Amino acid sequence: MSLAYRAKPQSPDSKGSPKHRIGIVAVARAAGEGLGEMAMRSDILLLYIGRGVRGIGDGFAVIVLPAYLTAAGYDPVAIGAILTAALLGTAALTLSVGAIAPRYDLRTLMIVGAALMTATGLAFANVGGIALIAIVACLGTINPATGDLGVLVPLEQSMLAHSVANEERTRVFARYGLIGALSTAAGALAAASPDLLVHAGIARPQAFTILFYAYAGLGLVCVLLYRRLPHVRAEAAPATPLGPSRGIVYKLAALFSLDAFAGGFTGQSLLALWLFERFHLSIATASVFFFWTGILGAFSYPVAAWISRHIGLINTMVFTHIPSSIFLIIAAFASDLKVVLGLLLVRAALSQMDVPARTSYVMAVVTPAERAAAASVTAVPRSLASAISPSLAGFLLASPFTGLPLVVCGTLKIVYDAALLFSFRHLKAPEEVRQ
Repeated sequence: MSLAYRAKPQSPDSKGSPKHRIGIVAVARAAGEGLGEMAMRSDILLLYIGRGVRGIGDGFAVIVLPAYLTAAGYDPVAIGAILTAALLGTAALTLSVGAIAPRYDLRTLMIVGAALMTATGLAFANVGGIALIAIVACLGTINPATGDLGVLVPLEQSMLAHSVANEERTRVFARYGLIGALSTAAGALAAASPDLLVHAGIARPQAFTILFYAYAGLGLVCVLLYRRLPHVRAEAAPATPLGPSRGIVYKLAALFSLDAFAGGFTGQSLLALWLFERFHLSIATASVFFFWTGILGAFSYPVAAWISRHIGLINTMVFTHIPSSIFLIIAAFASDLKVVLGLLLVRAALSQMDVPARTSYVMAVVTPAERAAAASVTAVPRSLASAISPSLAGFLLASPFTGLPLVVCGTLKIVYDAALLFSFRHLKAPEEVRQ
């Protein structure tokens, strides 16, 4: 915003005085800053909406894909291979986009990623044969693990960090995570659409095709949203994706991988299996229980943002995580179902508070040019590590003490929390240094 001003000979206390001119300049500058803040708020809102749109698509796609493959006649071995290809492809794409992001405009890369989402839906709706389906799964955007993997995740996180002040970063990421969790849950409900379409007289293969077209349509909505974002590019791209913060990012990635490996022992499917085996819990009761654990986990995000303003990001991650692990270990030894479910609900309300704090902390301790690479490098090993432990948990569930996976998970997470606190307690986010 600019303001032209022509000086005229006037008395010292007139409107043409230097003092008055300074006042006009100050007002103009304040107005320009206000408009800039409004533009930043608009950018954040667009990113929130885009995250919600993607979450709906991810929520039903990860359920519809294996159901579609089963209906198409593929056996579990073939389906497992396709899902593995999807997971490995997603990990490779996430790392790749993190590596190239510092050299390109974030807005352009996000539009390309959303277009890839559209292409993925169209391809699944029209290709056949296991080889072609595996290729589409590997190169596409459907991630069987959901979570913080995907071609658009490091880009969205970098754009958010660019669009917000340090003091508000954690709150913004908490809302971003909350929207993602709730929209993914809504998308999971939408996965029942094929059954409704079949009841309406549509053949089951065509019902799945309609869902894939819907996924493509959501990708197109994201393209239109991202086109309204500003162009953002690092002022000076580093020679490598990770520059001065490389050591910090690698250490964080190693610790986050330990946390994810521990979490894999009590993933939702395995926890449900333990409840079925240990207490003969009904499927209906389990569905209600896991719905509420998801709700508690989602709404813990803004609470984590509030806590972090008072005790810091690292302390929030550690001192909410440790109690949740203790509740998990106690649940492994409890014999009353109501007590167990109560302990697990309390654990659910605490265990996800580290998510927005973790994302905000990673964005805070690296340079702006390294943010996309840091987001991908810390996310991919977590996903791969979490894929190892479920097979080990299966052996532990077959032991005389079926609660052993819960104990192993809780113990390893406490080790992770202690290591994180010891390693990073002195490395604070910029807004914490100024307090």
